[in-house]
Amino acid sequence: MTAPHWLQQPSLSERPEATILDWLFDQGSLTRRLTQLSADHFSVTPLYEGWQPLRDDECLALDLAPNSLGWVREVYLRGHGQPWVFARSVAARSALEQGGLNMDELGTRSLGELLFCDQAFARRAIEACHYPTAWLPLEHAQAGLWARRSRFDRDGLSLLVAEVFLPALWQIVCPLQKDH
Repeated sequence: MTAPHWLQQPSLSERPEATILDWLFDQGSLTRRLTQLSADHFSVTPLYEGWQPLRDDECLALDLAPNSLGWVREVYLRGHGQPWVFARSVAARSALEQGGLNMDELGTRSLGELLFCDQAFARRAIEACHYPTAWLPLEHAQAGLWARRSRFDRDGLSLLVAEVFLPALWQIVCPLQKDH
């Protein structure tokens, strides 16, 4: 599987429509934005949490050696019970062991909200791509879905958060337009 080419906004060769660009490169908390859009009917459904070798693109983004072991958390961010976003957050084992963040204890809480509430976290540039179909949960595996990711750093702890925007979100955000 070839890794996607994560690009920053000015570099995007295929420009999505303005509404999608706004969601991809919004600097605020996605959790807060989804909570507002859903009129407080927001929830997090964990799909997978555990230690595993990180993907090559994740290791590169976190300045780790290939196949480094890390904590992987995959969740759905839901509005009104519908999966609106598939999120994958990863951190190196070594960083978590010394960083004081217990990702394994989040449960149905939003990692994003924690990151935005802790002013010590610094967010690096947001990157976007079409997310590889093979990396999505089977029930939402389709080509061409826009995703974004960014790295959050705090005192030697780095987290990489990728968020894939699912069709159900675009049906709410821009219901009169079809191709996203």
